[in-house]
Amino acid sequence: MRLVFAGTPAVAVPTLQALLASPRHDVVAVLTRPDRPAGRGRTVARSPVREVADTAGVEVLAPERLTEENFLARLRDLAPDCCPVVAYGALVPRVALDVPVHGWVNLHFSLLPAWRGAAPVPHAILAGDDVTGATTFLLEEGLDTGPVYGVLTTDIGLQDTAGDVLDRLATSGAGLMLATLDAIEDGTAVPLPQPTEGVSLAPKLTVDDARVDWSAPALRVSRLVRACTPAPGAWTTLRGRRLKLSPVTVASDASDVDLPPGAVDVARDRVLVGTGSTPVRLGEVRPEGRGAMSAADWARGLHLRSDERLE
Repeated sequence: MRLVFAGTPAVAVPTLQALLASPRHDVVAVLTRPDRPAGRGRTVARSPVREVADTAGVEVLAPERLTEENFLARLRDLAPDCCPVVAYGALVPRVALDVPVHGWVNLHFSLLPAWRGAAPVPHAILAGDDVTGATTFLLEEGLDTGPVYGVLTTDIGLQDTAGDVLDRLATSGAGLMLATLDAIEDGTAVPLPQPTEGVSLAPKLTVDDARVDWSAPALRVSRLVRACTPAPGAWTTLRGRRLKLSPVTVASDASDVDLPPGAVDVARDRVLVGTGSTPVRLGEVRPEGRGAMSAADWARGLHLRSDERLE
């Protein structure tokens, strides 16, 4: 089939690469978000998907809005049979949805109808889900509401971060998308309506969402940090300065240590922090303006006192 692939971040790259390598399909163009300033220097950067497309010599479409007539005219000229989508980053309007013969097929990183929205994996971790997965479905104007073609599952480990789970799903999801498109071309794909029960929403996590509430139970603190890793990055403050946190460990061997929420207990090789239940052991930390380091090294360099408290 003739395909116009839509995607923007690194998590979409494995699917694009699988489609470019497929002997059955022809990626005639790639749709991605416009180049944006990134990093501390705010240098304009290409999206990871655009970098792959440029290397492969594939035409790139990067309109500000999908209602732009120049974009719609080019999409019609390309005459795609289908538009596969992975994390494109914007809703597709009806005027564009109607162009390809077989519509737009989205790869979403949850088991729909659970966790519809921009951040399904972080919300699955926050909720304490043991299993998540990926779903291919026919895109509609609603938010992740279309009928389902296929699903796959993966376990969420006790120390998995959102980045860990997304990396796995990006790889396995590429195979799911390829199988779905093959079935559509063969005429054997049958999209099934999503269940009306079990719907949950997964809006993007903000920097404010990523601030640790030390009065929460230890397991909740651990889930928040893992859900916000690598982005937007969990954080707390000490002495009025922000401290970014890597995943923490629930210190079950320190359950007899009496630490109020946010209070620290410093030893030579570890730093404990009190929560609403059991203390947690800090992993790597990143102080403002500095690189990542072990919590023990950070505490020594700061001469952290055990009467101080993270806020």
